[in-house]
Amino acid sequence: MTVACLESLTFGLGHLVRAAESLGERLVLLTRDAGYYAHELGLLEPGALDVVAVDTFDTAAVAAELHRLPGLRGLISSTDTWTLAGAELTARFGLPGAPPEVLRLTRDKARVRTLLHRAGLSRAPAAEAPDADGLRAAVLKETGLPAVLKDTAGTGSQNVWLVRDEAGLDAALREAAGRRLTGRLFAEPFFPGPVYSAETLTWAGRTRLLGVSSRLMSPEPHFREEVTAFPVAFPPVQSRELERVLGEVLSTLGYTDRFAHVEFALTAEGPEVVEVNPRIGGALVGEALCRALGVNVYEALVEAALGRRPRLMDAGPGTPAGPALAFVLAYPAQPGVFTGAEGLERLAGLPGAPAWYPVRRPGDRLEHLGDSRGYAGIVCAEAPTAELATHCAVAAANTVRVVTRPFADGEQAAAGGGGA
Repeated sequence: MTVACLESLTFGLGHLVRAAESLGERLVLLTRDAGYYAHELGLLEPGALDVVAVDTFDTAAVAAELHRLPGLRGLISSTDTWTLAGAELTARFGLPGAPPEVLRLTRDKARVRTLLHRAGLSRAPAAEAPDADGLRAAVLKETGLPAVLKDTAGTGSQNVWLVRDEAGLDAALREAAGRRLTGRLFAEPFFPGPVYSAETLTWAGRTRLLGVSSRLMSPEPHFREEVTAFPVAFPPVQSRELERVLGEVLSTLGYTDRFAHVEFALTAEGPEVVEVNPRIGGALVGEALCRALGVNVYEALVEAALGRRPRLMDAGPGTPAGPALAFVLAYPAQPGVFTGAEGLERLAGLPGAPAWYPVRRPGDRLEHLGDSRGYAGIVCAEAPTAELATHCAVAAANTVRVVTRPFADGEQAAAGGGGA
């Protein structure tokens, strides 16, 4: 029997292959560029999964490949980019999955914000307007300053502007006019405070909080993700309350059966949801879940794709079964063509069993250093607690340098130019 995967997050493919095997399923990866998964594929035994080359932006072409698969029983789509295509194909083939309208809702940050506000779960709605002048007026009248302008369907902290005054608002609107957005431009209040991500699993309308990831960001005004650790040691009472609130948030969105990666700011007035991602966490969050919980959480991903109640829903609470994991996204000092990472040989002598997870290949262009498109790899380390793991990961990352060479004449223009 076959479970298909429509693209994948950069890391976690190995866990997913082993999860499918343990459930008696064969995993097939549909991808437009298998090289994107070179690190994970290089660690697997030859033939551990089937890789099908197809233009995954062409839904008809993907459907044709799915028709050819023997005994197709489930489809996994765990990336923001292919969430809606996955929902359409799941419905077309009559496979288990979340209702497409729910996934369309979660991919529209403005609709989510307004819906949560109406339900009393957010202090303000989204501000929207058909043009820049209208949005400017809506921000000043409805949202107030400071505010955040962003893409309704953005990902990876791309196309996000923090504005603190009217001059900054005008500058952000001008800059946004020159960007190609995935969705629409909207505004919401700026929620000050540390940012976290709740890693949850929902089944039949019940949500379980698996743990919370920290999220250390770059200095304002950018929102570049830099350091993450899991699991954050929230006090038990606060953790139970957070699980209750997250259950209400997901229920309000009609979310019934799936992993979710819910970003929230811990403000002086309490937690405020920033966005809801209908998937398992990216980068090394899935790896952190597996290590800390002592189970392959990707089995739950496969079980949900098969329409089965994930056994992870019934796992008892308690202290983590394994180590905490922290990781640092490694960015270059200057944009350019990636040539490699220096200092990797020093990792072996550092505490926390640090490791390098490559994301980019030599020759790749690194232009957008203001958001997560700019990192070339990840340095991770483990320890008994998230706090200690963070210290080990940061110390290890400080020994690594991402090296770029300047763009040659015309090279940056060929790549699309610009930077975030």
